[in-house]
Amino acid sequence: MPIFEYKCNDCGHVMEFLEKQTSKHICEKCKSENLQKLFSGFSVGRSKPSTSGCETCLDGSHLADSCPTGTCPFS
Repeated sequence: MPIFEYKCNDCGHVMEFLEKQTSKHICEKCKSENLQKLFSGFSVGRSKPSTSGCETCLDGSHLADSCPTGTCPFS
């Protein structure tokens, strides 16, 4: 079951709910049912850590001390 963020249209409080097919959500702060589902970001993990790559390079292909531009473009 996914977790979704909602914002209360009455008081502005933002909260997360575990989404089920029959879920009916209410604001934790003001008890309103006037909620709006937010578009949230997500994170993706790696299956195995990269030990030799730059932490900010997308594919981990550059060594931390030898970025091709001298400074990492992803930092």
